[in-house]
Amino acid sequence: MEAVLVSAATGALRSVLEKLATLLADKYKCYKGVHGEIQFLTDELAAMHAFLLKMSEEEEPDEQDKEWVNAVRELSYDMEDSIDDFMQGVGDNDNKPDGFLEKIKHSLRKLGKMKSRQQIGNEIQDLKKQIIEVGKRNQRYKTRHAVLGTINFSNTKNVVVDPRALAIFEHGSKLVGIDEPKAEIIKLLAEGESKQEQTKSLSIIGPGGMGKTTLANQVYRDLKAKFECRAFLSISRNLDIINILRTILSEVTSKGYPDTEAGSIQQLINKITDFLADKRYFVVVDDIWDVVTWDIIKLAFPMTSLGSIIITTTRKNDVAESCRSSFSGAIYGIRPLNMVLSRQLFHRRLFKSNEDCPSHLERLAYQMLRKCDGLPLAIIAISGLLANRERTEDTWNAVEKSIGRALERNPTIEGMIKILSLSYFDLPPHLKTCLLYLSIFPEDAIIQTKNLIWRWIAEGFVHKDGKHTAFELGERYFNELINRNLIQVAHTNRFGKVKSCRVHDTILDFIISKSIEENFVSLVGVPSLTVGTQRKVRRLSLQVDDQGKSVIPTCLVLSHVRSLNVFVQSFEIPSLDEFRRLRVLDFGGCMKLENHHLSNIGRLFQLRCLILRNREITELPEVIGHLCCLEVLDIRRTNVKELPATVVNLGKLVCLLMPDCVKIPDGIAKMQALEVFNWVTVFKQTSNLLHELGQLKNLRELVISLCIYSSHDDDTIRTLEVIKVIASAVQTLSRQNLRSLTINDGRNFMQEFLCSSTPLSLQSLKINVSVGSRVPNWVGSLVNLQRLCLQLNEVGHDDICILGALPALVDLILKRGPDGLHRISYYGLRFNHSKLRISGDVGFRCLRQFYFDAYYYPLHLMFEVGSMPRLDKLTMAFRLDRDIEDGVFNFGIENLPNLLILTCIIASGHMYKAAKAAAERTAKTHPNKPTLFCYSS
Repeated sequence: MEAVLVSAATGALRSVLEKLATLLADKYKCYKGVHGEIQFLTDELAAMHAFLLKMSEEEEPDEQDKEWVNAVRELSYDMEDSIDDFMQGVGDNDNKPDGFLEKIKHSLRKLGKMKSRQQIGNEIQDLKKQIIEVGKRNQRYKTRHAVLGTINFSNTKNVVVDPRALAIFEHGSKLVGIDEPKAEIIKLLAEGESKQEQTKSLSIIGPGGMGKTTLANQVYRDLKAKFECRAFLSISRNLDIINILRTILSEVTSKGYPDTEAGSIQQLINKITDFLADKRYFVVVDDIWDVVTWDIIKLAFPMTSLGSIIITTTRKNDVAESCRSSFSGAIYGIRPLNMVLSRQLFHRRLFKSNEDCPSHLERLAYQMLRKCDGLPLAIIAISGLLANRERTEDTWNAVEKSIGRALERNPTIEGMIKILSLSYFDLPPHLKTCLLYLSIFPEDAIIQTKNLIWRWIAEGFVHKDGKHTAFELGERYFNELINRNLIQVAHTNRFGKVKSCRVHDTILDFIISKSIEENFVSLVGVPSLTVGTQRKVRRLSLQVDDQGKSVIPTCLVLSHVRSLNVFVQSFEIPSLDEFRRLRVLDFGGCMKLENHHLSNIGRLFQLRCLILRNREITELPEVIGHLCCLEVLDIRRTNVKELPATVVNLGKLVCLLMPDCVKIPDGIAKMQALEVFNWVTVFKQTSNLLHELGQLKNLRELVISLCIYSSHDDDTIRTLEVIKVIASAVQTLSRQNLRSLTINDGRNFMQEFLCSSTPLSLQSLKINVSVGSRVPNWVGSLVNLQRLCLQLNEVGHDDICILGALPALVDLILKRGPDGLHRISYYGLRFNHSKLRISGDVGFRCLRQFYFDAYYYPLHLMFEVGSMPRLDKLTMAFRLDRDIEDGVFNFGIENLPNLLILTCIIASGHMYKAAKAAAERTAKTHPNKPTLFCYSS
């Protein structure tokens, strides 16, 4: 991902290189003497960039290298600020002035630009001197270090023992909470054992520190005696595949490692396969890091081998799925310890067998365990931290406050740091940067996915390539961090897409520690985390201290802050003039923010992302149109009712997020960079604005509302005219780049809109109001549609046939009601009690997720043999059903061959328990034993 402009590893070096290339162009008319200096800088910085990337892979760089890396990284930020200042000074268009005063201003600006061009020459010379000095200083001390190294007779590095190796030798009697998951895994492996001939696999998945290795080892110890051949091996992050295959061969043949002859990968695989061909074996492959590694290792194990077993452990979802699908397998998600077991582990590590926790410390112990959130490694680390300290309230209170506030470098928690480091250093540079950025958010914060991705883009961590937009790449980065279990899912939408996430406190500790170490993020107002000596702040996060306040220390240099994030309600808001190099500005829920605080926001010429969430904000200043770099404007939680006319000058704006009922000025056709528009209240806009909407050629996501909010707008002729205009605009957009359309509100005009619009290229269509009594015929023409949300008054066989024929449909949400007339049918006046049958002939060949919401009706649904062959997630919401009342969950779910997750949302009432019990029985008898979730609504 070389195109990323800014990263934790290389600072702003890539961005500086691109801007230096721009400076060499004629546009900025630098005098000739500077060209050579710029070329020197470019060559030197390119070499530094390559070296910093290499150094980012080092887990334990020496102190001299670390200092040099920090110096270069800080210098890169300063260089970018200097270049940005210059480009801003000379990059404005020279429009011809009108009037005497304007001519005077124009002359002054021209004089300023001439001085700027002279100044850049001086600054380039100064930057060159700094780079030369940084390089010389590093070389000077490196040479001295090398000389000293020749005198030092003991030049070995301290080696930290891999905690996974220690887990293998942990005796079962010392473990807590292991019995239940061990029994569950053994039961899963034993199912069908009498007739099992093929090799069976099970993949244990979970974040680092959850005890995957320990659990796998305990199962291995219990079962290994039943197998003729066995092996247990852990995969290192920097693996040697030849060494791994030799280890497997050594263990299964019971030969010493030196006795296994080295050979090619194919030769070793053949030797292992030949040896195991007629034998029953049990192999544990611990901590697999990627699918490619597994794809090689699995070739060594015969698939038909007398009921053999392979257990794998991994931190990554795609690896677990690959392991499961390679053989007849299952996935076991390891669970955190509950509070009872957490307390038991904590006490066992800290107190003697006949000793209880002192009563005056019980509250603090509970708070510490709650922060550990059931993570065994964290509990062990914290108990180790307390083991040699006084058992006083003050001492324990200090430790409790330090949890979640950057890891203390204490020998007792080195093991935990090592575990987390394995995951961190396995990340490519761009993902390390995106992960470290999460240290900006407070402990236990729920982080909105889209908000986070837009921040990454604004900071320069994500840079679009030729195939994907920047947001699409950002989604891939986010999904990879989820896949690696480094961030946790907080909420999903009905399509199963992750809406928000959170960071486990222990991982937050680690990334805060790394961020502070590299001056990537500065935290203010965080209890037990002191701000260091005077330094330039790059990204500032204001949080709440013990007194509920947040005050910026005077020792911090704020003029170079690129990101200001306010997570505190009571905060004395400084002038924005102090933050003129901001890229991201998020005032969060700051209650003191008012309109006048934004009066000089137009001076933030580098601002890319502006997020306002305060109801006190009722208008945006006209100067917002000066933000020529602004890419994201989010004002959803404000009381803004009309955008200023100057907003159309935001030529780089990509994402515009607004509350309902905002009037938009004419002229938006100038905003050709716009990709996301959320949302447009149609009847608040002029016809001209709606026409212009269709000219936004890059728009890919649109949210509209068809509701009328004032009586004078309720004119039939105008209504029909507006509907035709917006329908035409949507149809035009769908022939360009529009891929997602959401319609909120407007039931009265839904039919007119649907009759006038056929957005054929859509990939996602969500209509959150009733479209009538049947699926519109044109929906069958949406051959690219992947996600669909529809609300119908009735659902019939013809509707199912139309939807089933959609060739690309992956996610379907189908709702019934809530229309007052049709609710009557629930009481038996109009409802047809025949089953709605879904057969294999209907289609749904690609459907993976089906959400059927029949909350206002009995759920008369039946899946027949061959229906929805790829469906793995089914959600049903309903009030009651005669079949369930009889204790039978009779929907033909056993005919869904790929089902993995079944969710039932059942109206609370006297039948909830019976319905839940019936669903549990059905899930247990299904061949896949899908995970069941039952909720009462």
